[in-house]
Amino acid sequence: MTRFALIGAAGYIAPRHMAAIRDTGNELVSALDPNDSVGIMDSFFPNAHFFTEFERFDRHIDKLGRNNAGVEYISITSPNYLHDSHMRFALRSGANTICEKPLVLNPWNIDGLKEIEADTGNHVNTILQLRIHPSIIALRRKIQATKSVSRHEVDLTYITSRGRWYLQSWKGDEKKSGGIATNIGVHFFDMLHYLFGGLKENLVHLHTPTRAAGYLEYEKARVRWFLSLEVDDVPKGLRAAGQRTYRSITLDNEQIEFSGGFSDLHTRSYEEILAGRGFGLEENRVAIETVAEIRTATVTNRGERHPFVAQVA
Repeated sequence: MTRFALIGAAGYIAPRHMAAIRDTGNELVSALDPNDSVGIMDSFFPNAHFFTEFERFDRHIDKLGRNNAGVEYISITSPNYLHDSHMRFALRSGANTICEKPLVLNPWNIDGLKEIEADTGNHVNTILQLRIHPSIIALRRKIQATKSVSRHEVDLTYITSRGRWYLQSWKGDEKKSGGIATNIGVHFFDMLHYLFGGLKENLVHLHTPTRAAGYLEYEKARVRWFLSLEVDDVPKGLRAAGQRTYRSITLDNEQIEFSGGFSDLHTRSYEEILAGRGFGLEENRVAIETVAEIRTATVTNRGERHPFVAQVA
């Protein structure tokens, strides 16, 4: 049985990590979060130690190690801007780490973490769940088997509406979340790189706190993308039916269907990591470079625009 600690126990995604630790037959021994609304832990690991102060958590992790009862993994589900610091702490505490997306906000953070990996012998693992989705794996094999000189035409649309609370939280602070492309889009950008190869061009056509859109050109695809937190961007008919989210990815005008199969991807990610087949720092580099460039890019009219851009501009 592998012993885990968790940083960010009160976060939205934390229960998926707790479930993954439990469902892989392992133990959560301690957790940290400045927010003490962590009653969800009773459903998974009621005997886990819990701390609201980092200093006490640090002392606890150190004490476990000195008593030959140290944790082997520290899972990180804290706010995005803290991931880098918390991974550094985990590696230097003698643990491997499993970090939720986005791994870091800037690509140079990856370089620093690689140095600490080399110094400590411990490793960073990441949750890139779309890479293990059966439909995405099958699509990648199909794309790789296709001998075509022309690039595929892709439209990516993801609308996941959020209430007024969102912009008042750390998620609405670009310095902490990385902005909309980083916070809700990074796993899609990783998926695009995974499917279509190296990134050749990155243009931004729209960038506000609640919407972003642009054009990406990969080795094997030309991609128009649109991300939104605004419920008004959900197509009218679906919105009238009460739908508040909308996800669509088309490949050469054909819909890619992968709406199912998400329920156990964190558990499957943990299974792969524990078996030594996890995704490390370098697997994240292209997606992190992509969102960092989107964050700082000047909005332009060059390149093909997603059709939703004209509706909201």
